Amino acid sequence: MAYATGVTPASRTIFPFCSRTLLSPLRVASVLESSSSTFFTRVQVHQLFSTSRPPLFVSSAKCSTGNQAASRPNVVHILEERGLLESITSDNLRSACSDPNVAPLKVYCGFDPTAESLHLGNLLGIIVLSWFQRCGHQAVGLIGGATGRVGDPSGKSLERPELDALTLEKNIAGIRNILIKILGGTQSSASSYVIFNNYDWWKDMTMLEFLKNVGRYARVGPMMAKESVKKRLESEQGMSYTEFTYQLLQGYDFVHLLDKEGVNVQIGGSDQWGNITAGTDLIRKILQTEEAAYGLTFPLLLKNDGTKFGKSEDGAIWLSPSMLSPYKFYQYFFSVPDVDVIRFLKTLTFLSLDEIKMLEDEMRKPGYVPNTAQMKLAEEVTRFVHGEEGLKEAMKATEALRPGAETKLDWNLIERIAEDIPTCSLPVDRVSGVSIVDVSVSAGLFESKSAARRMLKQGGVYMNNERVDDENKRVEEGDIVEGKGLVLSSGKKNKVVIRVS
Repeated sequence: MAYATGVTPASRTIFPFCSRTLLSPLRVASVLESSSSTFFTRVQVHQLFSTSRPPLFVSSAKCSTGNQAASRPNVVHILEERGLLESITSDNLRSACSDPNVAPLKVYCGFDPTAESLHLGNLLGIIVLSWFQRCGHQAVGLIGGATGRVGDPSGKSLERPELDALTLEKNIAGIRNILIKILGGTQSSASSYVIFNNYDWWKDMTMLEFLKNVGRYARVGPMMAKESVKKRLESEQGMSYTEFTYQLLQGYDFVHLLDKEGVNVQIGGSDQWGNITAGTDLIRKILQTEEAAYGLTFPLLLKNDGTKFGKSEDGAIWLSPSMLSPYKFYQYFFSVPDVDVIRFLKTLTFLSLDEIKMLEDEMRKPGYVPNTAQMKLAEEVTRFVHGEEGLKEAMKATEALRPGAETKLDWNLIERIAEDIPTCSLPVDRVSGVSIVDVSVSAGLFESKSAARRMLKQGGVYMNNERVDDENKRVEEGDIVEGKGLVLSSGKKNKVVIRVS
C-alpha cells in the first residue's frame, strides 16, 4: 500500500491488510452483528514466548550504586503534589519508583506523528517523562510510525484523515528532533532517554500473526466498554474496524517494549487510560507475569473554565520553532490569566513548590507588579522547550516590541519580529514626508484617520517604540530604519511592520 513506507503490496504485513482501503468500510457494529459465534471465540491462554528467557522485571535487582538508588526521590509523590497524577494501575508503583532495591524504571509515552511538530497538549507527557528522568529513571519516547497510520479514536468524533508515507516520515523526523532537543538537554546524560518508532516491530507482522499473537488474547466485551469506543459507536459516523483495533496496537507496543527493552511503565493523558490498561492486560495474558508493568495517567491541560489549554486564535501552540516562534510561544504563556498561572507553574515548570508559594503570596500583596508570575511561567516553559537561546530570542523580541522600550531597533531585529506581527509594504513616496496619520491608516493599523487621531491624543501611538505626541507629525527619512522600514504601534498589542520599497 502506498502509505506504508517500505512495504510492497506482496508483503502481506498487517498494515497493508488493515489499511483503510480494506477495513474502513467495515463498521464495528455491523461486524459484531453479522459475525458468527466463532469470530470472537474464547481460547485458552498459552505462553506466547519462550519460558527460558530471563525474567522481565526482577524486583530485587540492585541499582549500579547503592547511594544513587537510595537518593532517588519518589517521583509519583512529586507528580501527585504538583497536580500531575490522575490514576495509576497499581499502588506498588509508588514504592517501585524510589525503592533502593529496585532498578530504575524505564518509562514511556507515545506520540503519534499526526503533524510535523508536537503541540502544547503533548507537553505534559514530556514534562512527566522529564520528572522521571530527573528522579533517576530512563525516559522513553515512542513515536507511533505504525499507530499513526491508523489513528487513535480517543477523544475524536471522526476518523483521522489518512496521511501519505512522505508526510508521515517528515512528521516522524520533526517529532524525533523535538524529543531529542528537550529530553537530551544539557543536563541529561545520553543514557537517560531513548527514542523508538513502533513501525520497526509492526512493519513485518502479518495479519495472521497479529490475530494469533495478539487478537486471541483480547476480549471484545472490555474493548467495547472503553469510553472512546462507546461514544463513537453511539455516533452517527460509528467506528471502523481499523480504529477499533487501535487499543490492541498500542497495547501490544507495551508488550513488545517490556519484553524486548525492559520498559515497565507507560504514561499518558487521562483519555489514554483505556489504551494503557489494554497494554497491562495483554502483558498479563501474553507474558504471563503479574506486577511487571505499570500505567500512570495525568490530567489533561485545562483552563480554569474547563476549556482546553493550548489553543490560540491562530490555532495550536506548536513546540517547533519553525511552526511557532519562541517569541509567540513566550507571549502565549505571558498572557495566562491570574486565575490559572499558579496551577500552570506547578504543572508546567520544575520550580520548587516553595518558590511557587512565594509567588502566590506576592500576588496577594498590594505592591505586586502585575504579570510577575506570568513572566516566570513564560521564562521557565520557553527555556524547557526552546533552550536558553530560544528564551533569549523571545525576551529580546518582547523587549524590542514593548512600546516605550529603550531597545534600539535595527533592521535585522525588525526582520525577525516581522514573522510574528502583521507586515505590509508601502512605496517610499507613501511613507517618507507623509503624516503619521495617513501612514498608519495605509498600513492597516487604524481603520480611519479619525481613529488614528483619537489614539494619538490619548498618547497610544508609537513609531519605532517612541511615543508620537504630535498628530501633525510626518515620517522623516531618519525614522525609516536603515532606509528599509519602520514599526508602528497602537497601544501595547497592535503593531505593524512597514517595509519601505
